[in-house]
Amino acid sequence: MQTCKYPMQSVQFIAKFEYLEEIREFVGEIAHANGFGSRDVYDILLAADEAVSNIIEHAYQSVKNGVLEISCSVKDGAMTIIMVDYGESFDPSAIPPPDLKADLSERRIVGLGIFLMRKLMDEVHYESRRDKSNVLTMIKRRGELHELRHALPRLRGLARPYPPDRRTT
Repeated sequence: MQTCKYPMQSVQFIAKFEYLEEIREFVGEIAHANGFGSRDVYDILLAADEAVSNIIEHAYQSVKNGVLEISCSVKDGAMTIIMVDYGESFDPSAIPPPDLKADLSERRIVGLGIFLMRKLMDEVHYESRRDKSNVLTMIKRRGELHELRHALPRLRGLARPYPPDRRTT
């Protein structure tokens, strides 16, 4: 079993773009310290950037100094990032996927961040709570675990049962 070098760590930031670099450092250090490769770290940081940007631009659109709490942990090779804000909530399922085949001059950028988060991370969950908080949870498994998880269903179809025991008693 993989032990993590960092238990769940939480930091609060003012939800402003000027803190993006500090947020990247916080998330990136935990990913690196727990054995994520450079490609996985890049994916994690890009997804975190998109999530934080959406929170700043949309959830806290009319709030000057909104608070964003970010918690990170790694357990059994999977990094969990939880972002909590108290801004405007929204329904991510109401955002249509971007039309990636449309001409760039005609393409709407709405929904591109959510699309990227879902593509880069293994799991993305959003919850709007009664206490007026919004909770975004993103999970990324280390590269080899991600590949193994997706390969197992294919391998199960190829597996043959062991031959019956032919010993006589």
